[in-house]
Amino acid sequence: MEKETFKPYIPAEKSPLELTAVSVVVGMLLAVLFGGANAYLGLRVGMTISASIPAAVISMAVIRVLLKRDSILENNMVQTIGSAGESIAAGCIFTMPAMFMWAQEWGDTAIPSIAEIATVAFIGGVMGVLFMVPLRKALIVKEHGVLPYPEGTACAKILQAGEGDGSGAKTIFAGFGIAAIYKFIADGLKIFPSEIGYSFERYKGSEIGMDVLPALLGVGYICGYRVSSVLFSGSILMWFCLLPCIAFYGANETVFPATKVIAELSPGAMWSSYGRYIGAGALAAGGIISLIKALPLIVDTFKKSIGSFGGGSGALRTDKDMPMKVIIAGVVALAVRSACADYTNQSGWRFAGGYFRIFLCYGVFPYRRHRRLQ
Repeated sequence: MEKETFKPYIPAEKSPLELTAVSVVVGMLLAVLFGGANAYLGLRVGMTISASIPAAVISMAVIRVLLKRDSILENNMVQTIGSAGESIAAGCIFTMPAMFMWAQEWGDTAIPSIAEIATVAFIGGVMGVLFMVPLRKALIVKEHGVLPYPEGTACAKILQAGEGDGSGAKTIFAGFGIAAIYKFIADGLKIFPSEIGYSFERYKGSEIGMDVLPALLGVGYICGYRVSSVLFSGSILMWFCLLPCIAFYGANETVFPATKVIAELSPGAMWSSYGRYIGAGALAAGGIISLIKALPLIVDTFKKSIGSFGGGSGALRTDKDMPMKVIIAGVVALAVRSACADYTNQSGWRFAGGYFRIFLCYGVFPYRRHRRLQ
């Protein structure tokens, strides 16, 4: 994919309202709402839902419709802060429950207090932001047009649709309503199935099917033909090559994590036992390869960031980042805070372990949704 020249939606020379008291307050309310909802959902079913797109829709409704404010950057700030609640919730619910399990199993280990959980979440969240600031230009600006960031693109399109006479916003809300009605009829009332499939008895392990969902249709539209074709090719490879090979060569074997002989497994069960792990490995390999390719750019960005230590901010609005000395001071302060835990008892070690896991989630492997608005 060829690189596109990065051009902010709002020209860099302009400085409309962006970080305001209204955007911070509304964003925090949305962050609490989505954070609580995702924490509950994640602990119940083991997965969270992305809050970026719902936050973009709600922020557009609140900022533009209710508050009658017309700054798209302020709107973008609201949805960015609002979606952060989901990220913090995910970082906590996928790590902290282990400490409760340790406390229940060992008995002499105290259950983490609310203060400890809040401190770990705060350190992890702030650490992720601090590590991401130097990478913004490398992974977002310079890789514009190369890394698709479909979720961030969707958020940007939603916010852009609210500009002008509002006709685009009407289309967004109409699509939102139609998708909600369809989902309710298909999965709520069960009038017709949202998943269809057909397996080939003479070709063990193969199956053709699809999820008939508006959400997937929207994802395909956002990703475009190239990414969608890659995903479709991977599906063909999995269901008509890899799984049939497993069914043919291991028919009489019982291979973990399945508990039955492979010949007795349905195509769906084979996918659950083997296929999704192959897909996860391919996804991880693709991410590692992309990271290796981007390493020179990342290293160059860090060098320039370190070189600007103590220097002034850029003249243009889009070139202004948090000063490097503030980033380094913040990282050092958070590291010192974690080192101040009382390691003479198990509670201190528990806090340190929790911090280390959150640090890995937010610090070493920072994740920030791409915003195509500046």
